[in-house]
Amino acid sequence: MILDSSKLQKGQLVEVDLNNLNDRFPLDLITKLQKDPIGKLVGYKMVDGNQFGLVVKLNIGITQWFFEKELTEIN
Repeated sequence: MILDSSKLQKGQLVEVDLNNLNDRFPLDLITKLQKDPIGKLVGYKMVDGNQFGLVVKLNIGITQWFFEKELTEIN
């Protein structure tokens, strides 16, 4: 889980934490993420009044946003 995404830089590698995904994702995306959960941070997205998401371009060719708790940082 990423605790402070303000320290991340665009282009940084992140991994989707499959254990922390909620049910907002379709099964076909989860199946693809099980094969390759790695991607690069490309930006941020305001999701509601007090939270934002991290936009990730996944190695599987999909760009998707995630909450901080759904990602881990790869060093």
